[in-house]
Amino acid sequence: MNKTDSSVEMLVEDRLSDLKPADLNDVEKQSVITLAMKVLAIKHRAGRPLSNPEATRNYLRLRLADYRNEVFGCLFLDNRHRIIAMRELFQGTIDGASIHPRVVVQHFFHNHPSGVAEPSHADEAITRRLKEALALVDVRVLDHFVVSAGESVSFAERGLL
Repeated sequence: MNKTDSSVEMLVEDRLSDLKPADLNDVEKQSVITLAMKVLAIKHRAGRPLSNPEATRNYLRLRLADYRNEVFGCLFLDNRHRIIAMRELFQGTIDGASIHPRVVVQHFFHNHPSGVAEPSHADEAITRRLKEALALVDVRVLDHFVVSAGESVSFAERGLL
């Protein structure tokens, strides 16, 4: 960071550091939330990880700040903890939300971008593990499809379930 960037940062910090929520009217508070969401969108764009619980906490606090009812959702991350998607799965009342494991697991699927839909040993192993884990919450796995651009393979049809 050069001296000019540092001066600009100090100016912004000075402009906002003494600001308190009580100093703002409702429209200004909404504007601050909107601005914070834009900053988060830039900060957590592809390539930027949620690298620790504090970063995740801050991200979710701002994303959920305006909600008046409970929601249950999932943050889908890649193996480097970068956000792929955020999905709200359930909305509830002011003091609770009913969660159904069956709906949560409906969000799992996978493809083979290589164009070959043949299941790998890893595909078979993860299917067994998921089937066993889901049985613990009374969810029965009916099938697992591996999809490519030109074909798809059903584990149930192959007797792999």
